[in-house]
Amino acid sequence: MGEWSFLGRLLDDLRTHSPMLGRFWLLLMLVFRILILGTVASDLFEDEQEEFACNTLQPGCKQVCYDHAFPISQYRFWVFHIVLISTPSLIFVVYAIPPRHKPTDVRHLRRLYLVNVAFRMVTEVGFLVIQWWLYGFKVEARFPCSRFPCPYTVDCFVSRPMEKTIFLCFYFAVGVLSAASSLAELVYSSLKEESLDFEKKEIKCRECFMSEGRVLISERKKGQREEFRLKSSRNQGSSQTNKTLMV
Repeated sequence: MGEWSFLGRLLDDLRTHSPMLGRFWLLLMLVFRILILGTVASDLFEDEQEEFACNTLQPGCKQVCYDHAFPISQYRFWVFHIVLISTPSLIFVVYAIPPRHKPTDVRHLRRLYLVNVAFRMVTEVGFLVIQWWLYGFKVEARFPCSRFPCPYTVDCFVSRPMEKTIFLCFYFAVGVLSAASSLAELVYSSLKEESLDFEKKEIKCRECFMSEGRVLISERKKGQREEFRLKSSRNQGSSQTNKTLMV
């Protein structure tokens, strides 16, 4: 588990920048993937090639049949999956913690998080399809093989096929749940981003309207003062004329 602790700490830092759905995805990643893969699966798959037995002593036949049965080890496939799907999240964590002298652009940070969630969802679906194409939903106990250098069609046997089948289905179910949570988080975050943009535009329009209103009021008051000044000057002129006539 030592090799997983560093990745687990970095993913835990992502929790502070994630909404509730993002934290649920982190729970799936840390507990149902990293923890289980580092404890149960490591013991289950560590001796899979040694325990893969064929009913022939032909040199090289066992290795060729194992490579045909498992083009990539299930355990290594899942490790690669975790590393690939965690990389964008780790990049986001590094970007989200800027230097002290540099302020964070919140809007750009939200958009980067949306890109991270979208990549995560696409990767989840892609790995689900690849896992189904490589392994299906069952690990067969017997695997017939007729590849060279096997002298004939030999039968090879996989160790603990039932346990591996259960783990295969479990990991696929976790992948489906993770992809669904990523999709829900993407929709929720996108709608929230649009709502925030709409609120900002509404506030900006309201401020523009208020500023225009203040300008109109100021111009109206200026016009009233000018009109009052003209009336005052006219009244003064009229009074002077009357005084002259009276004299």
